[in-house]
Amino acid sequence: VNLSLLDICVISTIIPKMLVNIQTQRKVITYTECISQICFSTVFAGCDDFLLAVMAYDRFVAICHPLHYTVIMNPHLCGLLVLMSWIMSVLNSLLQSLMVLWLSFCSEVEIPHFFCELHQMIQFACSDTFINDTVLYVSTVLLAGGPLAGILYSYSKIISSIYRISSAQGKYKVFSTCASHLSVVSLFYCTVLGVYLSSAATQSSHSSTVASVMYTVVTPML
Repeated sequence: VNLSLLDICVISTIIPKMLVNIQTQRKVITYTECISQICFSTVFAGCDDFLLAVMAYDRFVAICHPLHYTVIMNPHLCGLLVLMSWIMSVLNSLLQSLMVLWLSFCSEVEIPHFFCELHQMIQFACSDTFINDTVLYVSTVLLAGGPLAGILYSYSKIISSIYRISSAQGKYKVFSTCASHLSVVSLFYCTVLGVYLSSAATQSSHSSTVASVMYTVVTPML
């Protein structure tokens, strides 16, 4: 339920404004609207990141410790994991948004993108962005790399459990349970890390836009 809600929120933060711009042929967004879009998209995308890791842990417990699943994944732990995901995402979003507010921009900035993405906005600032870039890269490594490490660990244990299953039907059943989640995780993390860890010198605005479409539109749709 939480993941579905987040996917709806991610799309609702970005797509309506894009559709209005296409319909009116007036591709303009105010500074306030841009900051708001950065804030909310960062919250929802960040929480999406954490929930995907929580879902990987859920599958790890269900497959590797099926007899203890109801004890380990009790409602209290599930609620705590979701709450922590929201808290971490909100705090990161507030930090990133406040740091963007400290930057100075020219009176008119042309953004080669379909929404105000944090990475793009920092690039177009007229003031020094060293601190912003440093905080952005560190937070990306910690907040995306941490959950990704948890997902990789969970799936390494799941794969080892699959190898121990003797029947082909049992292996297929376990694999089919994880296939949809694994495909979304791969698409989400590959594109997010590609956008936020690639330097401006090696990344074109076109490739950044394509990658952003993947994690803001395609992944929620899937």
